[in-house]
Amino acid sequence: MTKPPAPLDADMLYQRCDPSRLPFETSAELEPPAFPPGQTRALEALEFGTEIEDGGFNVFALGSFGTGKYAVVRHFLEQRAQRDEPPWSWGYVHNFDDPEKPRLLRLPPKAGRKLETDMENLFEEFRTAIPAVFESDEYHNRVEELREDFKQRQREAIESIGKKAKEKDVALVNTRNGFTLGPMRDGEVLDPEEFHKLPEEEQEAWQAAINELEEELKQSLQQIPKWQKEAREKLQALNEEMLWVAVGQQLEALENDWTHLPDVTAHLRAIRKDIISHVNDLDDEGSTVPEEILNQYEFNLIVDNAELEGAPVVYEDLPTHARLIGRIEHHFREGALLTDFRLIRAGALHRANGGYLIIHARQVLMQPLAWETLKRAIYGKQVRTESLEQLYTVFTPITLDPDPVPLDIKIVLIGDRMLYYLLSEYDPDFSKLFKVQADFEDTLERHPEHELDYARTLAALAQRHNLRSLDREAVARTIEHASRMAGDSEKLAAGTRPLADLLAEANHVAGKSHSDTIGPTHVETAITRQEKRAERLRERAVEAILRNTLNIPTSGERIGAINGLSVSQLGNFSFGLPARITATARPGLGQVVDIEREAKLGGNIHTKAVMILSRYLGSHYAPDGELSLSASVAFEQLYGTVEGDSASVAELCALLSAIARVPIHQSLAVTGSINQLGEVQAIGGVNDKIEGFFRICRERGLDGKQGVLIPEANLPHLMLNHEVRSAVAAGRFHVYPIARADDALERLTGKPAGEADSDGYFPEGSVNRAVADRLRHFQSVTRRHAFRREDENG
Repeated sequence: MTKPPAPLDADMLYQRCDPSRLPFETSAELEPPAFPPGQTRALEALEFGTEIEDGGFNVFALGSFGTGKYAVVRHFLEQRAQRDEPPWSWGYVHNFDDPEKPRLLRLPPKAGRKLETDMENLFEEFRTAIPAVFESDEYHNRVEELREDFKQRQREAIESIGKKAKEKDVALVNTRNGFTLGPMRDGEVLDPEEFHKLPEEEQEAWQAAINELEEELKQSLQQIPKWQKEAREKLQALNEEMLWVAVGQQLEALENDWTHLPDVTAHLRAIRKDIISHVNDLDDEGSTVPEEILNQYEFNLIVDNAELEGAPVVYEDLPTHARLIGRIEHHFREGALLTDFRLIRAGALHRANGGYLIIHARQVLMQPLAWETLKRAIYGKQVRTESLEQLYTVFTPITLDPDPVPLDIKIVLIGDRMLYYLLSEYDPDFSKLFKVQADFEDTLERHPEHELDYARTLAALAQRHNLRSLDREAVARTIEHASRMAGDSEKLAAGTRPLADLLAEANHVAGKSHSDTIGPTHVETAITRQEKRAERLRERAVEAILRNTLNIPTSGERIGAINGLSVSQLGNFSFGLPARITATARPGLGQVVDIEREAKLGGNIHTKAVMILSRYLGSHYAPDGELSLSASVAFEQLYGTVEGDSASVAELCALLSAIARVPIHQSLAVTGSINQLGEVQAIGGVNDKIEGFFRICRERGLDGKQGVLIPEANLPHLMLNHEVRSAVAAGRFHVYPIARADDALERLTGKPAGEADSDGYFPEGSVNRAVADRLRHFQSVTRRHAFRREDENG
């Protein structure tokens, strides 16, 4: 006959961190670790992903929320980037052959800023030197010479004809409508009336002379446009000569400075050619180059890596389409939207080119078409700046098609595991483009070496957030709390964000108490305050139980009723509460009705657990026959969904109590999962569940009979609070480990469970014997009803 399981000692409910094992007085003495402890797997994956050159080996850093993935990834990449050379700088210039397709210039890291400065100086020189040359006395004198030369040729031609006309008594008269010829006598022009009075022979002689002179005049006047063209050409040549005097020296000096970059010198030659072609586009005074022309000669430096000492590490917190690949801005002018190469703006892919880009996967997936844009850039190995309107042929204003930027980059996505697995399953491109998974651990093993590493991590957090240092007792208490967060006395929570929040609050408490360091009381106060702020709903639930609005008895005995244990998760706060489970049993055809499932309130895992429970009943109590039973199991006053298998031991015990009519101690609560062999299996949230039932018992008054039954496999997970441990040490509350269903029955009923002999019979006075006898009774009743129905039908 086996003994019921003995209660656990208080020292088995918690694993302390002995401050004396910590070789320091305060965390200020500790060197921060290079990386958080326990993340070797993730760091090796990051090392591999950043070293390999093949395409597609980008990295997805996956892990639970709060594990510090971003901080670790950022720190690792910044260190890795120091070993790389700074990448190219990039900029756009005007394309004189096709202005809608700006040309891309690739420059050494520091050369981009120098070229930008050189071009700014050049244009300032243009703005001052060109007016100075065209306003000079030399230029005006030479222009005046050209004008006088043209006038002289025109004057000489007219004077020559006038001289010939005078010799033939013909007058050359300059009228408003041009030159005209007429007969002249004694220096006076004859009017038509006087001319017609002359003899006919004299009229004919004069007319012949006039006709001859008119022909010569016509020929001379026809030469004037030619002379004007020659004058304009000479003026053009003069303007080009003077313009070259103004800018030629500077352009030649720049070309000599940039001979090592052929693309730059080619652009400078294009500027030289273009500005000469615009020599006649100077303003009306002929001295100032219009801004529209000079703007074409600017240099738009979109990526400047002059200050980098290694590869860039860029984090994009809002990875939209435009913020990834850049954008082309527009401006209003005379009611129209216009743009040019100067309005091209870089995106995150441009800035991170030649280095590393960090993006949160959820953020890029939430932005319209940003995920497709990112994949297209990785596939094409280039960044093409274009708007969504261009991509999808929506009506757009005038825009540009700049040269794409060649892309050489490593991208690190950060996200949770579910997102990683969903992308792997449903996006065929994902596994091709993100071949490296850096999987961050949620917990790490708790042993002295890791405890010291954890202390260094706490020191690093305190330094990073400008907090007070922790004394070693505070470090020990924080390590213990990390085990509680991990839900395991043999592990520590790997997440740094909850720890940073806790230390910040403890630092605030320490400041209020005018302490120079953070002590264990400050940490304990911070933990209590965090819990207090989140426990409103828990308090309301406890209040409902204490007022008997929810029926949860903690004393006495009851047949077919038991206290199970559940856990509720509200945001980052979880808490345990008891749940009332009842069962009924009568003769039937071997059916156990799951009322939660029938009401569509039971989840699949809970339904599976009830099925396992019913199979255990059949194999344990009717191994060679049919189970004559019609039973039901229900969670009372529970109006939400029931999921999980952690109540299956409680459901089994309630059902066996209903069958055997053996009462169950209501001062005990039970949690655990059962398999078909009657073995009790581990469950989650064991600490919250124990503390949840303890809270009810404490409020009603501890009598030394109350306690909780938990799976033996959950013993390593126990990290119970001080109040529970104190009550256990005083014998006023108990925690019992169970390994088999029979262990639970013995403790809950106070009677031996009983083991079957070689003939399959359980000993007299045992719970199992009572169950077996009642089931045989059910079978005989079922058979009598069956025979009666046959007689009635026969």
